[in-house]
Amino acid sequence: MTELSVLDLSPVPEGSGVSQSLANTLDLARHAEALEYKRYWLAEHHNMPGIASAATAVVIGHVAAGTKTIRVGAGGIMLPNHAPLVIAEQFGTLSALFPGRIDLGLGRAPGTDMATARALRRNLEAGVDGFPNDVVELMAYFGPAQPTQHVRAVPGEGEDVKVWILGSSTYGAQLAAILGLPYAFASHFAPAEMESAINIYRTQFQPSEHLAKPRLMLGLNVVAAETDAEAKLLFSSLQQAFVNLRSGRPGKLPPPVENYFEDLDGMARAMLLQALSCAIVGGPETVRRGLEAFIRRTGADELMVTAQIFDHAARKRSFEILASVHQELAKAA
Repeated sequence: MTELSVLDLSPVPEGSGVSQSLANTLDLARHAEALEYKRYWLAEHHNMPGIASAATAVVIGHVAAGTKTIRVGAGGIMLPNHAPLVIAEQFGTLSALFPGRIDLGLGRAPGTDMATARALRRNLEAGVDGFPNDVVELMAYFGPAQPTQHVRAVPGEGEDVKVWILGSSTYGAQLAAILGLPYAFASHFAPAEMESAINIYRTQFQPSEHLAKPRLMLGLNVVAAETDAEAKLLFSSLQQAFVNLRSGRPGKLPPPVENYFEDLDGMARAMLLQALSCAIVGGPETVRRGLEAFIRRTGADELMVTAQIFDHAARKRSFEILASVHQELAKAA
C-alpha cells in the first residue's frame, strides 16, 4: 500500500507570527508521528511572509528533537542557494544527532524571487546549471574519504543521510533516474508534467548502491473535514495564497472565505484549476475516493501530503481523517 508522509511549510496565518507557527509545526509533527505517517518534511522558501521554514535545517532539528520515531527531512533544500559542503555538514550533524531518521530532498529552484536569490548567493554564476555536479559533490561528502581528498565534511562523512531528488518538471526525473536515487515530484503545485516525469523516472532508472529499484513520491494537497462543504471552505485559504503569490502579492495565510473560487475572475479560476488539479478536498468519503483514484492512476510508492489550513486544530483534524481513510484502504487492499 502506498505510504503517507507530511510536507509542512510552517504556514504563518494572518494575525499570527513565526513563533506560533514553529510551535504548531512541532505539534503537528508529533500528531503525525502518533498517526503513523512515515516522514515529516519541511521546505526551504525565502522572503515569504507566510512561510516560517526558511532556515530549514534548524527547523528540522527542532522537529527531530521533539519527536521519537518519525523520519524528518527537507522537502527540500534548494541546493543552488548553498555550497554542497555546508549542506553536508548541516545534515551530517542532524544525522549524528538523530541517527537513521534524517532525509535530504534536493531541488534546483531558488525557492524565492531572483532579488532574494542574489541576496542569498551574492552572485548567480553557480546556479541551476551546476545542480547535477553539486548533487554528486554533496553525496561524496557523505561517503568514505578518499586518499587524495583534502576537503571533508565533519560531521557528514559516513553519515546515513537519505538523499532524494525533487522536481516539478522532467529534469529532476532524468537526474534521479541516472543517479539511481528516489524521486519526489511536486504534483501539489505543478502537476502539468507529472505523468511524463513518472514515465521518464521509471523507464530510465538505473539501479545504484543507494536504490535497487525506482522509489516514487508525489506531492498532494489534501484538505479533509467532516463534510465536503467544510473542506471546501478550509481549502479557500490555499486558493487565496496561490492567487496572491501568482499576482506578486505573497503574504500570510488568509482565513477561509465563503464562495472564494466562484467569485474569482476566469483567469484566476483557470490558474487554480491547473495548479491544484491533483488536490483532494472533502469529507471522509470524498477523500477516500480521491485518494484511491490518485494511487490507482499513478502507482506512487509514497504520497507527501500537504495541507495549508488556516486553523491549526482543523489542520490536525484533516491529517487524522486522511490517516483513517488510508488505514481503511490498506485493510481493503
